[in-house]
Amino acid sequence: MLSPARPTSPWLSLGEASRILGITPGTLRRWADDGQVAAFVTPGGHRRFPRTVIESLVPHVRARRPALGASADRMAQAYRRARPAERPAPAPWLAALSDSERTAFRDRGHRLLGLLLEHLDAEQREAAKAKLAEACRAAGEYGATAAGLGAPLAEAVEIFLRFRSSFVGELAGIARRRRLDTREATALLVEAESAMDKLLVALLNGYSDNGG
Repeated sequence: MLSPARPTSPWLSLGEASRILGITPGTLRRWADDGQVAAFVTPGGHRRFPRTVIESLVPHVRARRPALGASADRMAQAYRRARPAERPAPAPWLAALSDSERTAFRDRGHRLLGLLLEHLDAEQREAAKAKLAEACRAAGEYGATAAGLGAPLAEAVEIFLRFRSSFVGELAGIARRRRLDTREATALLVEAESAMDKLLVALLNGYSDNGG
């Protein structure tokens, strides 16, 4: 005959509470001494912690990180903010662009931003791969356009690297604002850096294929 289950105590010892939280007893003791975690001391000098309080501190693993909630427009603004306030005169090939060429060049970069964000936010693996493939095609077109407009390769790469730096920096800020945990934020930034590597290769191939 099975014995009845023992009722769960509403109080936890220092060792039990620290094991649930995955921290050392010394760390939990310090938190209690600093008033960061509720506890009381028994007449025998042992700490007891409310089970509900300790369990509420355990991080809940989400099935999927929250959507970034970022737009290509917002990321483009971050890129413009990241550029130095005092810049040298535009490179000759940029200065020579007509308004329509400049708009088309900017629109390609804007489309690339949107595809990259959609890749990072895709819920399904196949959808993410498809968006990244589309973004790589857009990066290749961007490189081909830069070559066709007479942009030196070094300057085309420099523009991309500025874009990359501001994008990753803004992404880190979004991760903080969206309160992603360390695991989620790290995975997001690693995925973004990996995608950027592929986009740079695609840009270089597009530039080369257009005779750059």
